[in-house]
Amino acid sequence: MHNKFSTIFHFIDDFNQQHIKSLDKKIIIIYRNYEEKYDEKKILLIKKFCRNVNKKFYLANDIKLTQKLNLDGAYIPSFNKSLSVKAIKNKNIILIGSAHNLKEINEKKRQGMDMIVLSPIFGIPKSKNSLGIIRFNLLSRYAKLRIIALGGINSNNIKGLNMLNCNGFASISYLQKKTILSSTS
Repeated sequence: MHNKFSTIFHFIDDFNQQHIKSLDKKIIIIYRNYEEKYDEKKILLIKKFCRNVNKKFYLANDIKLTQKLNLDGAYIPSFNKSLSVKAIKNKNIILIGSAHNLKEINEKKRQGMDMIVLSPIFGIPKSKNSLGIIRFNLLSRYAKLRIIALGGINSNNIKGLNMLNCNGFASISYLQKKTILSSTS
């Protein structure tokens, strides 16, 4: 199923070595924890571990720390509207931005993103609106950037990703649950 996608991201908010190690090699890790200030030592531990298991590692919403620690990339959420992101972008760092609509796609393009995570594709508890396949495809064609699908992906609808105009998908809970299930079997 995952062969169609050149890019798969997985959001984590905690450093669990076993979980990261159990994921497919091509899955890129994004550390996103908005509850606490980033601890450089912890970020360096995750970076070192990811390098040891041959995984790329991105940090959410801190491009300066991403550059300082020479990480693979940064994830810029939709609520970060600062244009200074573009000014400090390093050519070696991939920037992916989050968008939920046309206005946010345009903001992320102005910020100089290399990719856009477009969400939510399917229904999720925290949002009354999902894009659905048709609206997602219209927005992704407009963006003219690499697009990553996110939101509400589960074992019942994952095959629906094949109908999307996207380069990959991102998971917050789907890959976490999949790992838990495979470790209990």
